[in-house]
Amino acid sequence: MAERLRPLLYLLLIGLLLLACRKDNLGSDVDADPILSPTTGTRKELTLDSIFLYAKQTYLWQEVLPPYPEFKPRERYGHLTPEATAYTTELFDIAQMKINPATGRPYEENGLVLRPRYSAWGGPDAIGPFSASASSPQSGNTVTYHAVIPSQSGDIAYLVLAGFPKLSDCQQELDWAFSGFADAGIKKIIIDLRNNGGGYLETATHVADLVAPATINGKVMYTERFNALMQAGNATILQYQPYLDGNGKQPIFQGRPATMADVDFSAAANTFWFSTENGPQDITDVCFIVSGATASTAEMLISCFKPYLNVSIVGERTYGKPVGTFGIRIGGHRLFLASFLITNASGWSDYFNGMEPHYPVWLPENPSWGDANEAGLATAIAGLASSEKPLKSSSRSPNHLKIPDSRQENHPVPMIPNTLKLRDMTLR
Repeated sequence: MAERLRPLLYLLLIGLLLLACRKDNLGSDVDADPILSPTTGTRKELTLDSIFLYAKQTYLWQEVLPPYPEFKPRERYGHLTPEATAYTTELFDIAQMKINPATGRPYEENGLVLRPRYSAWGGPDAIGPFSASASSPQSGNTVTYHAVIPSQSGDIAYLVLAGFPKLSDCQQELDWAFSGFADAGIKKIIIDLRNNGGGYLETATHVADLVAPATINGKVMYTERFNALMQAGNATILQYQPYLDGNGKQPIFQGRPATMADVDFSAAANTFWFSTENGPQDITDVCFIVSGATASTAEMLISCFKPYLNVSIVGERTYGKPVGTFGIRIGGHRLFLASFLITNASGWSDYFNGMEPHYPVWLPENPSWGDANEAGLATAIAGLASSEKPLKSSSRSPNHLKIPDSRQENHPVPMIPNTLKLRDMTLR
């Protein structure tokens, strides 16, 4: 196996003699550093090189990484055993280099040994089969419970979402639930995301469209923002990663098989708009029930409505993951680097430390779904029934209550991007 992989890795590393840096209106280096890594070595050495070289071009914060000759991945990690420890140590060190100025700590600090907060390393089945949009481990029903709850201020829709698997696996049940809400003519909705760790942005986008009132049809929902190098189309290392369409096929692009280097990573090409669908058309208020397990795509769903609707949050502080990733194949492994930032229509993405609830509540571990006396749901109903506006989120919770972190997952489900588009959309 090693002998079969080695020629492919050699080809990858030989192609990394790149052009000198230049500046453009993005205000950052937009060409890859001139790198010439060794073209010979063991599988372990070549893999160590590849982890760094992919990070140097595709990591969200790639600008903080030193040049290859300074980082010296083989010298730093080549002596570590087993091989998995060498790879995870390298990735962890890379992920600790970018400091969050608001906290003075690394963005990817996680409090766990060799576990970055957002990036990940694993075998072929660790997170899902590799494609242009890696698969999410979420499976089964996404709609755990839905109902229309009577209240003195009018009927309220209640929806519990367990996760965001592929849209094709859950669209029917989502559309069915929202058709019932539309028939009831509801204007307020409670979306329970307390156990939702994320998944496919395509599915979360569909939910957002079902919730969105007609008044915000055609307005910006969110933008995926890649680093300046990728936006400029200069992440040349991605030519060694095949681009697969929604059917898992590699299309022909400009007379050759498409690669990830052919993707348009610009902000314009990765901005998504509301397209109201078959849900209620006049929702004005949405309340989210969340916990420390609420992360990634689930947090995006909350963020995208903040510029437009009356949004309130009940429960515990969320995980804090405004970044997404796509899979990079290195031999028999998958590298998942934090690769893009999610911003809403206001350009907001500052929830790296989680979203604070407007109404802090300690949530039960195993709630009885739909029980109006359950702490989370009862608080959400009361909040929507109140004539007062939700309290503003801040660095401290209302009433100075400290929300426990016990429900936070060590590593949430990856945020999987919507279908990445080729640069000129011409497949031939």
